Amino acid sequence: MGIILGLSAGFAPGPLLALVVSETMRHGIKSGIKVAVSPFFTDLPIIVLTLFVLSRLAGFHQILGIISMLGGAVILFMGVESMHPRVYVPEAPGPPPRSLLKGILANALSPHPYLFWFGVGGPVIRRAMSLNPAAPFAFIGSFYLFLVGSKIVLAVIVGRSRSFLNGRVYLYTMRILGLALCVLAILLFYDGLKLTGVVD
Repeated sequence: MGIILGLSAGFAPGPLLALVVSETMRHGIKSGIKVAVSPFFTDLPIIVLTLFVLSRLAGFHQILGIISMLGGAVILFMGVESMHPRVYVPEAPGPPPRSLLKGILANALSPHPYLFWFGVGGPVIRRAMSLNPAAPFAFIGSFYLFLVGSKIVLAVIVGRSRSFLNGRVYLYTMRILGLALCVLAILLFYDGLKLTGVVD
């Protein structure tokens, strides 16, 4: 179950996947991998927080809604930034890309990890604990191995083909990715409004 869920989440369209591709194309494989490993830094607190909120707090959907709208703002900024790319020149120095920070923000402020652990991961862990004390660790380990591993593989593939992307092809590809991030930001805003009860 961890392998299947990890692979499906790893290749599922979303802000983190788009950011892996975008950062790899703009700054190289290393930056894409930094985004790919960001769940290692964000998800343990998310798991603990969502399980705590699930058991202790009543306004769970309100919290998810606020997180979703904050995430939408971050993703929108990243999308607009990607739609105005500079042509990649390997020798040209530039400011640090801060790809890991971008990945952490994108993942921590997206409702998807919270929803996953609230609706799927939490119940699986509880069932696994009743079977074997090691089972929850096997589930979490295999899930993150394939979630992060699939995104690293994608970063390497995109990075190695990046040298062929120059001029108009590169610019249009980055603009399409930026537009995709903006669409995802709108969807996050909409999810936030639904979760907070502003819209039906």
